[in-house]
Formats: sequence, structure tokens, C-alpha cells
Amino acid sequence: MYDIGSFYEAASVEDAIRKLQEWPDAEIISGGSDVLIKIREGKLAGRSLVSIHNIAVLKGVTMEEDGTIVIGPGTSFSHITAHPLVQQHIPMLGYAVDQVGGPQIRNIGTIGGNVCNGVTSADSASSLFAYNAILELTGPEGIRQVPIQEFYTGPGKTVRRHEEVMTAIRIRRRDYEGYTGCYIKYGKRNAMEIATLGCACLVKLSWDKKVVEDMRIAYGVAAPTPVRCPETEKSVSAQAVSKALLLQTGKGVLNEVNPRTSWRASKEFRLQLVEELAKRAMAQAIRNGGGEVDA
Repeated sequence: MYDIGSFYEAASVEDAIRKLQEWPDAEIISGGSDVLIKIREGKLAGRSLVSIHNIAVLKGVTMEEDGTIVIGPGTSFSHITAHPLVQQHIPMLGYAVDQVGGPQIRNIGTIGGNVCNGVTSADSASSLFAYNAILELTGPEGIRQVPIQEFYTGPGKTVRRHEEVMTAIRIRRRDYEGYTGCYIKYGKRNAMEIATLGCACLVKLSWDKKVVEDMRIAYGVAAPTPVRCPETEKSVSAQAVSKALLLQTGKGVLNEVNPRTSWRASKEFRLQLVEELAKRAMAQAIRNGGGEVDA
């Protein structure tokens, strides 16, 4: 049974904001793959729901004149993976969201919900961190843009205010052009599994594919929130592609993460994954960019 207090189908973003102001206990629902489970489990029992599922402006993937890719937060994982702009310019994100749950979940689950639930295991989060995504939040006071690195405040917590609706996920041209990447999800099985650890790595190679001009690496489940490893990124940039560089990266990231022990895995095992997935993801990102490296 689903113990739902009231249900409201918003006709527009402005309508949703108005209703959220009227209902201080309401939850936003779009695909429902997270919210409905929490209601069924009793965690959100009796809550009212404001649906943004049918607001067309929150769906789709577009490119602005300056090359910024704009993803509607109401876009399903399946649509993101299949979209030509995603496949051409930010394929790592398309692959990452294709690791969520199974086909049924990917057909209804949305990227905005995946981000806004605030969990560190979200498959989209580490890739969005690597792409320096900017999150657009719209509320009674207008629109504000929040870098994704500033969005998460703790496990299951974000800076989104109750009456705000995420209205766009923006990835600037400079944050994807020239980069190739790789996302690796480790779980106990290959589908219908929450990540034990997730690693996203982007690299920009020199014209001759011999030097890593820039590198970004981000993790899910390696800390209470998704994280980047900026010190390791700095140490790797402008270095020659080599096996030694992969080893350096694997050791470096260990100083910038803080995984915990849970029923899924111990802290020690997650640290082993952090090091190993860094090497594997970076090696594959280099190969995807046309470089050669022995892992």
C-alpha cells in the first residue's frame, strides 16, 4: 500500500512552486522510482506529492548557441542514453545512466531525481561531477545556478530548498570538448544493483596522444557525498601517458576519499576499489581518446 496524503499534478514549473509553498510537507515526484519506494517503506508515509512528470519544459536534451548542453531534469535515463547529443559529446554520462537498475527503472527514472535524492551511490553523480555540471534551481525568488560540487551537503542532503524545482542540468562546452572518458560501476551483480563504488574519469590528450593535458576523476560511494580528487588531477595533468602515471593516479586518489564500511562492502575493500578503478577508468579513457597505455 502507498500511504499518500494528497496528490497534485502541476501544469508548469510556476504551478509546482506555488503548490510546494502551500504544502510544506510535500515531496516532488517525477518518475517515482525513489519516492514511491520510500512511501511504501513508511519513510515518507502520509506525505503529499507534487508531480512534475508532465511538465514538457523539464524534458529533453538540447544544445545552446555557445555549445552548452542542457539536460532537462525530467528526462529519463533511457532517453539520455539514446540521445544523439549525449552520444556525440558526453557519452560517458549516457553510459553511466545506462547502469541504473534495469530497463523498467531506466524508462521511468529521471536524472533530476537521481541527483536530487542526494545519495552518493547515484550513477549519474560522479559523471556529472567530472563534467563540472551546473544545476539550475528555480523557486519563488527566481533562478539560481549551483555547481554540482556545491550541491551535496551530506548523505541524502542537498542545498535544494523545499519550494525549489530543478529546471536544468547544464554542461558547458569547455567541460566536454576534447575530453574522452570512462565510467566504471562496481557491484555484486551486473544489473539491478546499487553501486558498491562508482568511478568516472575524463582525460584530454595532446595532439599526438602522448600527454595527458588534463584529467578529472570523480567517485560515488567513496565518501558521504560524490567527490572529485583535485590534488590527484593536478599532479597528473601535463604528464606523459604511461603505466607509471596510472599507478600514480591510483595511489593519489586514496588520499582524497573517505569511504565507509556498510553491509555492501568494508571500508578496506572500497579503498582497494578506489585505487583499482582509478587505474582502469583512466586507462580506458586514454584508449577512448586514441592513446595507448599498458594497464
